[in-house]
Amino acid sequence: MYVRAVMETYPDSCELVAFCDLSQTRMDWYNSQIQAKGGEPIPTYRADQFDQMIAETKPNTVIVTTMDSTHHIYITRAMELGCDAITEKPMTIDVEKARIIFDAIERTGRQLRVAFNYRYAPAYTKVREVVMDGTIGRPLSVDFSWLLDTHHGADYFRRWHREKQNSGGLMVHKATHHFDLVNWWIDSYPSEVFALGDLMFYGQENAEARGEHYDYARYTGEPAAQNDPFGLFLDSDDALRGLYLDAEKESGYIRDRNVFGEPITIEDTMAVTARYQNGVVLSYCLIAYSPWEGLRVAITGTKGRVELDVIETIGGLSGQGERDLTASKGTFKQTEVRVFPMFGEGYVVDLPPATGGHGGADPYLLEQIFAPDPPVDPFQRGASHIDGAASIMLGIAANKAMATKQLMCIDDLFPLPKKS
Repeated sequence: MYVRAVMETYPDSCELVAFCDLSQTRMDWYNSQIQAKGGEPIPTYRADQFDQMIAETKPNTVIVTTMDSTHHIYITRAMELGCDAITEKPMTIDVEKARIIFDAIERTGRQLRVAFNYRYAPAYTKVREVVMDGTIGRPLSVDFSWLLDTHHGADYFRRWHREKQNSGGLMVHKATHHFDLVNWWIDSYPSEVFALGDLMFYGQENAEARGEHYDYARYTGEPAAQNDPFGLFLDSDDALRGLYLDAEKESGYIRDRNVFGEPITIEDTMAVTARYQNGVVLSYCLIAYSPWEGLRVAITGTKGRVELDVIETIGGLSGQGERDLTASKGTFKQTEVRVFPMFGEGYVVDLPPATGGHGGADPYLLEQIFAPDPPVDPFQRGASHIDGAASIMLGIAANKAMATKQLMCIDDLFPLPKKS
């Protein structure tokens, strides 16, 4: 996404000066894509040559898209070497690493932006607008359910995300998207968190309890996996082969592990209750094995209620045809925002057309990052390191609550600024 934006959409205002990666194979693959479109190959540096890359190519900004548990390494080193940073969500995965990032920002004076692209989706922005306009009064309650389907949700159990030491689990890696939306919609930060969760569907033990047995550790090259509906075959697609299968010897990254294998140390079924600094109460659940993917959210306030329903993918629903396996990265299949005034007639809100990834969000996000003179954003969708911390701290506190069965106070973990 970033390569295309810099090289194709904003070449007059931005220049991609280097790649840095664990795998030369992956960097070579991206350079082959650039050359296929008539561009010049980009200088490449291995992960242990990061300082050399900065010295030789002198970037203004470093974009960090590494494994979540290593975000802090490249964010802080970029700042120490005089660069600003943009990081994919989540900003990081635990309190200690968050402190390291905050210390680097204070010490260097550099800036960090967290790429919460969902803020830019027209449907989510519309909810922000409804709340900002006072249409539902002062928010009091948020009810939020997010369903990941057995294509997209399962993918977190094939990859490095399935080990909590790498990703912080779905409470951090995935739910940071959702917690950030809530924080932004109601303009507040969480203060108290309780959660329950477990691994209830994926993993060897759950499969065997259902009478299912899988002898293979991965899918590619396994004849017995050919009819497995959870199978992912890296030799079936040029990009999967070039970025993952061919790079395994260098990176050690197995992209297609069996979702019913071991080890898996994250949860797939989670429920969270949180109270915010402004008194709002949040009820949140995340399921990673649903037949369809999307969300249902409702914010109820002193003057009414706004509801948002999004279906990203549909499987097995009569009349809907085959499931679109790319929909989670593209435009939504169905979206509706409804407003119910406290003592008036409810209505459906008109939404602008949405094109592009993440429900139409990506083009707006990339414009704000790379355009030479981006338009003024009345919805304040740009997310700072403080916003990044607020979203992960809810997930980190939820992880601690699941482990201890106790209510967690955010201020005891990582004090956040007061917004109300």
